[in-house]
Amino acid sequence: MEAEIKAEFNNSGFKIADEDSVLSLTFCINYKLTPSDLVSSWEVYYLNRQLSESTIHNAEMDGFLLHLQNEQKEALIKEEQGLHAYSIRDVDMILNDEPEDTKEGILDTPTNRPLARYEELGDSAHGTNGSLLSSSKQSSIVTPFGQRTNKFVVQFKTKTEPIAETGEKESEDEDMGDEIIRRAQPTKRCSLVIHGSKPEPGCRFMYDRIEDRFNYLVNRIQKHASEFLSSGLYEEPVDPTVASQKQVFAVGMICCDGEGRLNEKSVLLQSSVEHSGGEHVRLEIGKLNQYSIFPGQVVGIFGTNPSGHCLVALKLVDAIPLLPSSDCNLHPAKRLSLIEDGISNCQSPATAELSVIIAAGPFTTTDNLLFEPLTELLAYATRKQPQLLILLGPFVDSEHPEIKKATIDRSFDDVFYEEIIRRLRDHVEYMGSSTRVLLVPSVRDANHDHVFPQPPFELNPETKDQITSLTNPGTFDANEVKVGCCTVDVIKHLSVEEIFRNTSGDPESVPFDSSIAPEALNISSIPQMLILPSDLAPFVKVLSLNVEGEEQEHVKCLCVNPGRLAKGIGGGTFVELHYRGSPETAYASIIRI
Repeated sequence: MEAEIKAEFNNSGFKIADEDSVLSLTFCINYKLTPSDLVSSWEVYYLNRQLSESTIHNAEMDGFLLHLQNEQKEALIKEEQGLHAYSIRDVDMILNDEPEDTKEGILDTPTNRPLARYEELGDSAHGTNGSLLSSSKQSSIVTPFGQRTNKFVVQFKTKTEPIAETGEKESEDEDMGDEIIRRAQPTKRCSLVIHGSKPEPGCRFMYDRIEDRFNYLVNRIQKHASEFLSSGLYEEPVDPTVASQKQVFAVGMICCDGEGRLNEKSVLLQSSVEHSGGEHVRLEIGKLNQYSIFPGQVVGIFGTNPSGHCLVALKLVDAIPLLPSSDCNLHPAKRLSLIEDGISNCQSPATAELSVIIAAGPFTTTDNLLFEPLTELLAYATRKQPQLLILLGPFVDSEHPEIKKATIDRSFDDVFYEEIIRRLRDHVEYMGSSTRVLLVPSVRDANHDHVFPQPPFELNPETKDQITSLTNPGTFDANEVKVGCCTVDVIKHLSVEEIFRNTSGDPESVPFDSSIAPEALNISSIPQMLILPSDLAPFVKVLSLNVEGEEQEHVKCLCVNPGRLAKGIGGGTFVELHYRGSPETAYASIIRI
């Protein structure tokens, strides 16, 4: 058979460099292929990879083996197309009498095939400034992930106003098919600069004292008070607990006077030790036209305290003032010095561009540990070729049923490196040096330190050139676009604790360590992109922050919640984003698998 395989390759114009390894009978025996079938599969692989040499090297065999596995899996799926396992959403569809027309709602993407045909559906209407636009063609059917033959569905498309003007041209470009992508030149490798390294891997944690927690809270209040004063827009903060008929300005932290949720009658303001010895005063907010406050928030208050027992708020300042900054063109060392002294609103250059795919865990469904959603995500990334792939934990989810019950026969580290890192390493090797992957851990990762702030993963040195780990939370620059991210569900926690919400939750479940927090949580500038994965509905939205001064300016920030890649036994969502110059001109798609 080896002679037949060699003859078939030679007849097709291919030469074999290492015959002992390439002419292995395992390819034919394991996959029941004839020599002719084997060479035909190689030709498909050769064209898909855009290989130019006619000599076959042993180094290419791993990728070819993966290609054969994909073909076999696709063939098995085609044989079982008649199978369907019903889920709760199927029942909802039947009860609501929804049409069973899934051909328009689900794209025909074979499982785990990197360069399979992908067709984006539904031309969404034009939107304005980050408003979510739902595609008119959505799938109502969700089956167990392992039994789904069609995976990718464009669920929403979010466009900002400048992009909407040229949206038709972009849609044409997206629909030109795989042939254009195959002929496209490799993407340019993006620059990546990580800011801050605290906490470091192996750091000592969960030894914080009551003194550490007290100092952390006091320093937060004092820092805000100093920044309000240094802006020149506010006067020196005073003690809010002292009786005064005049209007005063005070800075303090919002607290609740009991164990329950915050409400309009239970709001307290705790001022700094410097101004009031850390005492509380009742805060009356009934005269404010609008507000959104939560326990732990540091605010500035204009008000009066006639009796000394209650501060009547007339105006609430819930954000540190942003001062116009001209430090964008300074030397990096000088710019860093200015940033350390205060907050900078320096935006990225108008020419900054970045293509990125953002996904948050869990990366496997609750019925197995096969990590099929991650495989599908990497297949999509293989086709789209983004410059940066941002993956946010949990990766080995401590809340997964099999992890909680301890029914697996592998260590958590083995699961992480075998199921996550191995797939990512194969992906970047397949894509080449232009692709970069960034990992952000979660406090739900069973194989990592259970603390917040959280150190980065310790990765093998040979993968660090293309696979990088970030602290949680962390900031980095990619192609001069400043990005911040945090895997703690901040959005859900704030929605729970806001004074006007009526839901339940427990943000105290976050294993916060105040002894390592001061350095790790000191983010000194407003990012152009803020990634906050949440259990709540995914979104991409442009936020506008006012810059106080003689002429008000606006600092834009693109806030991204990619949702969860896996939800229960079904697939979830992720975000594909193209950043072009500013948050307002970015183009994003929220995609369901």
